[in-house]
Parts: sequence; C-alpha cells; structure tokens
Amino acid sequence: MCRRNFFLSLLFAAFPLLANCSDAVISVNWNAPIAKSKTSLSIQVCPEPPMRRESRNHDQLYADLRDMKVDLARLQPWFPYPKLSVAELEPPKDDRTSWDFKLIDPIVEDFFKAADGRPVMVNFGTIPEWMWKTEKLVPYPADPNEIDWNYSQGNELRDPSLREVVGYYHRLASWYIKGGFTDEFGKRHTSGHNYRIAYWEVLNEINLEHHISPELYVSLYDAIVTDLHQLDPEMKFSSLALAGLFDPGFFNYFEYFLNPANHKAGIPIDMISFHFYTDPAIDESLEIQQHTIFLQADAFYAAVDRIESIRKRLAPNVKTYITELGSFNPEPPNVSPKDFSDFWLLSGGMFAHIYPKLVREGIDYIAAAELIDYPTQVAATTLVDWNTGQPNARYWVTKLLHDSFGPGDYLVETSSKSQLITAQGFLTAGGQRKLLLVNERDYEVKVNIPGVAGARMDYVDKTTGSNPPEFRLLSDATIVLSPRQVAVVTLKP
Repeated sequence: MCRRNFFLSLLFAAFPLLANCSDAVISVNWNAPIAKSKTSLSIQVCPEPPMRRESRNHDQLYADLRDMKVDLARLQPWFPYPKLSVAELEPPKDDRTSWDFKLIDPIVEDFFKAADGRPVMVNFGTIPEWMWKTEKLVPYPADPNEIDWNYSQGNELRDPSLREVVGYYHRLASWYIKGGFTDEFGKRHTSGHNYRIAYWEVLNEINLEHHISPELYVSLYDAIVTDLHQLDPEMKFSSLALAGLFDPGFFNYFEYFLNPANHKAGIPIDMISFHFYTDPAIDESLEIQQHTIFLQADAFYAAVDRIESIRKRLAPNVKTYITELGSFNPEPPNVSPKDFSDFWLLSGGMFAHIYPKLVREGIDYIAAAELIDYPTQVAATTLVDWNTGQPNARYWVTKLLHDSFGPGDYLVETSSKSQLITAQGFLTAGGQRKLLLVNERDYEVKVNIPGVAGARMDYVDKTTGSNPPEFRLLSDATIVLSPRQVAVVTLKP
C-alpha cells in the first residue's frame, strides 16, 4: 500500500494544535455546478457463517441489509468457506455428481428477500478446485463454519477447452434463474428458483486468486458470458473484480480486457469492477492512521482516474462499479468490537472523504465492504458488530451518504481553506442544498460557512457510536466539528 508519506504524517501528528490557530472558512457557490452525479451507493456481502440461519445474528444481519435499501447489493460467495461458495465440491465420477445447494440456498434466498425486489449483483467467483491442475485433489473442511485460506490453488485449468468451467456456471446459474439443471450424467436437479439477477459478475480477484492472466480471463469471460447470455438475454455482466491496486501489471488487465479486439464478436461488456482497502502499517497508532488512511484513499483516487481514462478511451459505454471499498486494520489478540470503535469511525470518514471525488469521476456504483466480518476474517472491514449484528459507525456513515445523495445531484463549486476538512456542496435532484463535511482529525475543528444558520446537520461521530445518525439545528454560521465527525448539512429552502 501507499506509505511514502509516512514520516510526513508523523510530523503532522506531532503538532495537531497548529490546525486550531484560526477558523476554517468554507465557501459554496450554489449557482456553479461542476459535475452531475450518476453514482449510487451499495453494499458488499460475502456469505459467512454468521449469515447462516442457525446463527444468532442471522435476523439482525439481513435486517441491516434490508434497511440499507440499496440497488445492486453484491452477493459474493468466495473460497475461504468452500461449502458456502462451491456447489460441486467433488469431480463427477461413476455416474454420480456432488451437486449440493443445501448450505448455499438459504443464504441466497435470504439475500434476495432482504433485497426486497431491488436489482442485485451475484458473483460465484470460486471455480471448484478440482477443475485446476494440482498434485492431488485439494481438501476442504468438513465443517462449513471452518475457514480455509488454502482452498484456492492451481494456476492451470485441467480442461483447456473451458467446457468444464462453462458447464459448471451454466448449471449453477440455471439453478437460480431457470428452476434447475441437468447434470453431467443426465440427471435432472430441480430448485424451483426463478430469480432475476440484474448483473452476473464473472470471477473474483482474478489477479490474486489463481493469478489468472488477462488473456485467460478474457477467454473465460467470453465463454461463460456467451453461455449465460443465452440463459437470460436480459441479464447483464460485470467483469474483472480486481484487487491488488499497487501490484505490477494491475492496469494491464483493463487495457487488455477493455480492448474490443481481444474479445469474440458480439460479447457484451456491460461493467468493470475493482476493489480497494486502505491498509495502515501494523505499528501505526490511530494518531498516525488518521493521516495515512486519507493519503492512501487519495492514492486510490489517482488510480481510479487512470482506470477511467483507459475505460473512456477503449469502452466509453461500459459502467464502473467499485465493488469493495473499505479499510483493513491489524487485529490485536482477543480483539473485541469495542477495540475497533474509533477505527470504524475513522474508516467511515475515509469513505465519506473519497465519495465526492468518485462522484466527480463518474463512477456508477460504490459498495461499502462488507456487511459482516469478524476476527480471523478481516474483522476491521465489517459494517456491523460481529457479536450482535448491530450496525457500527461505518454502516451509519454509508447509510447517511446513501440517504442524502444520489444520481441526478449536482456537485457545486466548493472551496475550503482547511486541509483538515473535506467539504462538498450538492444541489440534489430534489432541489435541496446539502453540504457534506468530514473532520479528518481526532480533535475539534471550527469552521465558518456563510449561509448555514438555521440549517439541519445530521452527523455520525463518537457520541453516536453504533446508533443511527443524530441531528441538530445550526444557530449561526460557525460550526464546531467534533473529532472524526461526518456530517450532512441541509440548508433551509
């Protein structure tokens, strides 16, 4: 990750009081639009044991997902829980197959129920490991709740024609959108499902999982999409889902994939996607993280700008979805949700800080990552308390942004004399004037904003904790932003 400004951050952290020498002045020209938003906020959902119906947090987690009310929530079963993500764990043999949806179906069914009729994205990104060339069949835990970071192995498919992989995804998709399928030996399997999937995303983090080359990925994408497009001509497709932003060759995937000359004729390319998590060093305190996490977010924005320049040059009609955006943080031994409460507020501030930049860039969708995580499973990235399922500050910041802004809003000219405050004015599609404010530091910052007297300020900060945003009415133009506060100011008509 980007840590080249680490020592500069140390210097800033040593002198926080310098920022309070004078008030920051924020000016908004509501008559000067600079960009029109087409950005929708969403949420990333990885099926994990707490989402099973046997879990004490099951009902609360799906209520959290339902209450966010997002379009294109992304369901992404992935390899660390093979029994929750792979529907055929053993190769067909002796007229018998291992197709089994008993553990996967309840999660998918409850996900669609929580979506409440809104469009969704599905990504069954894990190709069964027996389809890869390995020295021996890759084992997997008998316990579906046991995590297995070693399931993803192999770099070469055993069937270079790709028919085996395409057949797997044909049957998997048919199970959910066509009511069932016929297996490799001619036996009919009936599901009764007829779900409408708006976007099927083809594989996940291909540059990290199995280290799939751009050339192989295009071959897989073309073959899988050709087949699934025949199953449902209205279903659209998302692609790449890349991670490892700063790895060599990262941008080559976009150059190669988005070049129509590298695809078979007639293959639909509807959307590209990629992931990013800020990642402070293991020895950074929160005082240092409050600098590096925003620096890393800005480095990510520079990469997004480069990706978008590639997309606009090669495939301008393709949409962009940042399908995972969040924050890593080292896990101390015996970590509890209380240990992460300040970090989650800081991470929420990072999300709110980068949001208007991504809106200006023209990103179509951004998914906060992710609904539920816990110790050993990248605990810092969770949007909820893993012990109770109750939303944390990251969830409430995401919801505040989702409920306040959306496609059709205009970003207006906004200037700030403070480097500690993110400020962006929006003229919403409904005609309201709103101002997004983020205090990037762990101390109070006073700001002066002409014209906000009498406005309503909804906010998330240390006082709100894991509760919904609170609000207050502003008595004058001077606002004291509390440490790491994220606020939306709605001006009077």
